[in-house]
Amino acid sequence: MIQLPPLPPTVIEPIVRRALDEDFGNSGDITAQLLIPETATAKLVMRVRDTGVIAGMQAAIMTYAMVDPRVKFTPKKLDGSKVKKGDIIATVQGPSRALISAERVALNFLGRMSGIATLTAQYVKLVKGTHTRIAATRKTTPGLRAIEKQAVLAGGGFTHRESLAAAIMIKDNHIALAGGIDKAMKAISKKADHMSRISVEVDTHAQLKKVLKYNPDVVLLDNMNAAALIKAVAIVDAYADQRPVLEASGGITLNTVQALAQTGIDVMSIGALTHSAPNFDIGMDAA
Repeated sequence: MIQLPPLPPTVIEPIVRRALDEDFGNSGDITAQLLIPETATAKLVMRVRDTGVIAGMQAAIMTYAMVDPRVKFTPKKLDGSKVKKGDIIATVQGPSRALISAERVALNFLGRMSGIATLTAQYVKLVKGTHTRIAATRKTTPGLRAIEKQAVLAGGGFTHRESLAAAIMIKDNHIALAGGIDKAMKAISKKADHMSRISVEVDTHAQLKKVLKYNPDVVLLDNMNAAALIKAVAIVDAYADQRPVLEASGGITLNTVQALAQTGIDVMSIGALTHSAPNFDIGMDAA
């Protein structure tokens, strides 16, 4: 199991609060208020209906704490834990209204994040034995990036850039608007802070040869197949100066990731980890 530090409360609390505001509306859970006595208590279990990797537990715990601090939430599995169908991942005990009212938001967090962690783990397993890292991109659900990136970590991946401010990344549109690769690289080299890492995207070997003379920290090889990546690695290895990190991106799938990892690249950034992960099925049952 991968041990992860929790996200800071200042990061995760607003995410959970927005989800609860969305679900509770202006009047709260009117069904629970009408059907369940205010003094009733119960115990429920969260049970997985699939096999994979758990993530999103911190958000689920905070969901119940914000709805009713009297609820006792006991996790049986932590983020990064591998689970199989039928495993109990948590129990919740306390006021019945709160158990029911917070259920959907908590399960939404767990299902979404566990889906991301499970898909990430599948990619990571396929590149085992190579030195290639699997990384997420900024193709995340608006407002949920922090916990979706955390889910990628739970699955054994890496997070890539957290935000536009995390690193300088010169992509094709930057190059076009700057007037070409040479102008873009010269401007960045002149103006960038000395602590900033510089990444540049290329989609041809000719562009790769051009940018190498500027010694970027990372070169992103966009939409290249295995044969093209092998040639790109050879070009970089023959370059006499400092070797940049080589990152492949674009259209990478579970069917292609293994062959691409064997080309000698260092990182594969995969948007599908967050934008296309299926929901992980988790249910709430009576204890």
